Amino acid sequence: MAARRSNKRKRRNRGRFGILYQFLSLVIILVVIAAGCVVFFRVDEVTVDGESKYTAEEIIAASGIEQGDNLFLISPVQTGRKIASVLPYVDNVNVRRALPDGVVITVTECMPAAVIQGNGNWWIIDAKGKVLEQTASGTGAAVVSGLTALLPVEGTRLAVEDADSAKLNSLLQLLRAFSDRGMAEKVSSIDLTSTANIILEYDGRFTVKIPMNPENFALKVRALDETVAQLQTNESGSIDLTREDKVYFDQTGGGK
Repeated sequence: MAARRSNKRKRRNRGRFGILYQFLSLVIILVVIAAGCVVFFRVDEVTVDGESKYTAEEIIAASGIEQGDNLFLISPVQTGRKIASVLPYVDNVNVRRALPDGVVITVTECMPAAVIQGNGNWWIIDAKGKVLEQTASGTGAAVVSGLTALLPVEGTRLAVEDADSAKLNSLLQLLRAFSDRGMAEKVSSIDLTSTANIILEYDGRFTVKIPMNPENFALKVRALDETVAQLQTNESGSIDLTREDKVYFDQTGGGK
């Protein structure tokens, strides 16, 4: 009887030691793998893909990645955020490891959409409201009036006074609507002075009135595009998009 109890005890002990042995073996294997990653997977080459205002050297420098850095200690997300914060004209960034020794950085560029005044200067912004840079004059993009930037800083989101938050939202939604339809470059000015309607200059020959209702901007921009497409290239005038079901065109000068 005592012998049987002793055998059971030995089997239990062997089972415990077996589990412990397996656990320690797994830990050792993981340590060896981690050590191998640290020792062998070092950055030798960083490449940059995509169209950008910046050179590959500038983008790599902004990433902070250097030759000899460990691939697995590089955070793609944090590196992307760092690049976008240092280089204002960078829109989206994708950073990926290219084993065994490479890193690939793919960037897309922010496109200037409007120019707005703030702090006594002119500032270029994109359609998402990112402040891209200070500029000497209000040229090169749609000039915004009736709205002033609050303490603008390159690489940050455009901010305004609380009382103007609705106008800011309308501006950004309108810029996106024009950008999505490939019409942004034809907008030369955007007047947000009124709280009811937005007045803009389009294609160098049309004054356009759009109701300040962001939910309808996509439809209004499409209606503008379709209306202009039906007109002659020498026609100019005002286009009223404030009615729900009709577009009014008042011609001034040009042929008929």
